[in-house]
Amino acid sequence: MRAKSQLWGMPFLGLFLAGCGDSSTPPPVRTPPIVTVSTPVETEVINNFYYEGYTAAVSTVDIRARVTGYLSKIYFQDGSDVKEGQPLFLIDPRPYQADLDQAKAQLGTTQTHLKRLEADLARAEKLVGKRVMSQEDYDKTAADRAETAADVRAHEAAVEKADLNLHFAAIKAPITGRISRALVTEGNLVAANETLLTTIVSTDPIYAYFDVDEPTVLNVQKLIREGKVQSAREAKMPVYLALDNDDDYPYEGVIDFIENRVDASTGTLKIRAVFANPKQALSPGLHVRIRLALGKPYKALTITERAIGTNQGQKYVYVVNDKNEVVYRPVKLGLLQNQMRVVLEGLNSQERIIINGLQRVRPGVTVDPKPAPMTAEIFGNHQAGQLAGQ
Repeated sequence: MRAKSQLWGMPFLGLFLAGCGDSSTPPPVRTPPIVTVSTPVETEVINNFYYEGYTAAVSTVDIRARVTGYLSKIYFQDGSDVKEGQPLFLIDPRPYQADLDQAKAQLGTTQTHLKRLEADLARAEKLVGKRVMSQEDYDKTAADRAETAADVRAHEAAVEKADLNLHFAAIKAPITGRISRALVTEGNLVAANETLLTTIVSTDPIYAYFDVDEPTVLNVQKLIREGKVQSAREAKMPVYLALDNDDDYPYEGVIDFIENRVDASTGTLKIRAVFANPKQALSPGLHVRIRLALGKPYKALTITERAIGTNQGQKYVYVVNDKNEVVYRPVKLGLLQNQMRVVLEGLNSQERIIINGLQRVRPGVTVDPKPAPMTAEIFGNHQAGQLAGQ
């Protein structure tokens, strides 16, 4: 009986094992990852360098009184635009008017005395010639006349000084520009050459200062020596400015000053550009962005920065070959041009570059490439994300 049960059990075991083998499924087939590819864009570019800077007034004047007195009038509104020669303040002119009148009176008296002595000297010359007057008396008359003539010149200087003081009592704008607030109110005593009354800054034109790094300075000097770029001291070098709320660089100026040495503490060279500012859109003290163009335009390939990777300092891109395989390609890059990076070496215009989906590929992997335009904005486009399977 035991043997029979074993014989009967063997077929059932075989059927059971056969059933287990039939329930297994084949491994899933992996599909190539979807990536977005594009070819480099050939365009005309120019070497643009970008810097941070600040604006400054061409002229800044601290307005101080040149005579002492009590402030009697203020003629301007705080923060307004003023013209050169426009009245700003008036210091009580009455004491200086009295000094001028007194100086004029003393001058008149001395001039009258001089006229009398000149007549006495003329008569003395006749008398001494006829030997009616002694030489001693003549010399005394001539000396009196010379002394009085000197007094006249002194009193003329006193009149001129008194007239200047009276003129200085009326304080006028020395330049055209924008005035600050009045720092002294009417009725206060103002000390000559000490009391600061207000400040005026010019607004048209206006300066912009920025610092250029030492490597750029050395590259520019090399270009100048090679004759590829003209020095700013020999020709007008254009420079473009943008405010923090500007998308482009709408203000054009020229470099008018380059510092004579590199700052050893910062490794930078200070440069100044001047900009016309007729509408006063620029004010002193603003933070600005500067774009400096060097050299002549040239043809170059450009790619979006999103396609660029870095491996131990080496820049590279992933290229898809004719077998749809990913190839590692080291590249040498240039400057940024309109949010696109210039490629100096490593690519040609027909190669397909992965511009989206880089995180899912590696060299040698087969991919499913989807073409798209090479634009800097593609990565903000939802459709591009869908093409890359994101």
